[in-house]
Amino acid sequence: MRTGRLITCTMSLVAAVAVAACSSDENPPDPTEGDWHGAVQVPGQPLEIGVSFAGDGTATIDIPAQGLTAVPLRDVKSDRTAVEFAIPNIPGDPRFRGRYESERITGDLSQSGQSFPVSFERGKVAGPSRPQEPKPPYPYRSEDVTYRSGDLTVAGTLTTPQGPGPFPAVLMITGSGAQNRDEEIMGHKPFLLFADTLTRAGYAVLRTDDRGIGGTGGDLGQANYTDLAGDAAAGVRFLRARTDIDPARVGLFGHSEGGYLAPLVAAAPESGVAFAVLMAGPSVPGSDVLVEQTKVIMAANGATPQDIDTEVANTAEMSRLLRAGDVEGAKAFLKRANAAAPADKRVPDAQVDAQITPYFAALIRYDPAPALSALRIPVLAFFGGSDLQVLPAQNEQPMRDLLAAGPDSTVHTFAGLNHLMQPSASGNPSEYAVIETTVSPEVLTFVTDWLTRRFPPK
Repeated sequence: MRTGRLITCTMSLVAAVAVAACSSDENPPDPTEGDWHGAVQVPGQPLEIGVSFAGDGTATIDIPAQGLTAVPLRDVKSDRTAVEFAIPNIPGDPRFRGRYESERITGDLSQSGQSFPVSFERGKVAGPSRPQEPKPPYPYRSEDVTYRSGDLTVAGTLTTPQGPGPFPAVLMITGSGAQNRDEEIMGHKPFLLFADTLTRAGYAVLRTDDRGIGGTGGDLGQANYTDLAGDAAAGVRFLRARTDIDPARVGLFGHSEGGYLAPLVAAAPESGVAFAVLMAGPSVPGSDVLVEQTKVIMAANGATPQDIDTEVANTAEMSRLLRAGDVEGAKAFLKRANAAAPADKRVPDAQVDAQITPYFAALIRYDPAPALSALRIPVLAFFGGSDLQVLPAQNEQPMRDLLAAGPDSTVHTFAGLNHLMQPSASGNPSEYAVIETTVSPEVLTFVTDWLTRRFPPK
């Protein structure tokens, strides 16, 4: 859910601009080489961007408000009279055309028949404010670790309180999409913040890179839920084998799709998992989650009822084909739907193919009910009342029903928080990057209090 998130959003101009350019002055070679910053003058919401030009004619863009860093550009042109670039894999063929003059680059960014002025000055674009992000020195130990999951190496960071232990421990499981150990999204690092909070409270915390990210091997796109549950189970075994960890008090913290995987691991009789914390974890099948979030997010972004109905119908049919095991049929259907869309909303067929992976199919097919109903450990499941990706209206009551047979289950919804547990009235994913809060302090306190009442550090 990559935005710690189940959804895979098609980026629009203001959602995924990538810019680059080069030019030259009369005598100094490559005057545009280096860093530039400016703003796309979208009416009512200028979008700050940063462009970096390399000496080899390539260029990248940073968009702090959307958590995008060093996105490569194509069709970069730079000479004494023109600066041009194109943004790949974005509907509407977004392109910049401008020129370098007197230490400025000015021009227009066009997409789908619309044009937005842009003016660049030298210097890097300022990053977003993230006041909660932990900074060293930390009052606890932090070590990079690796362990095996079958033939795969998993890499992560283990933080442990000062003292000999043994400590209760938490293994973090990220949401959908390939994410690093901090679950970094839109400039936020929620798992780094949770790890810092819980380690200060007396818990060891292990957070790991997803397959194909950082120090972890493999390819997430080719993995299924058996593979991913195996990776988490290997992390539990790694923790339980350490002398500074209490093997009877190792639990799981899953966010979004991680809330699917944590119960799948914990429900296995041999898992040794002592508790589970599920943050915005769905309690209904993946296909149902995807259809509902498609509907509400499109509506929040101002889509017409007709466009919403079309997209929801397409999503439902794609999901039906994937649930039936017809991966090639799902790809063919999406290509037909893509070809039938208006020209400014089409994407390359290769982008359609890249979306339908074994991993994505596993998400669509997964039904969490058996694993959730089999849990016989303490479980905390909580939702954000404004969440548009895993909606409480769809997931809260089924979660209560499925956990009812367990010995100790807590299900709670925080009013006014989104999928990342940030304060947000709308819950729209487009706001994640512009909200300074990474995780609402009330959530950090709630989770810590729940844990300390049940598994108090010694």
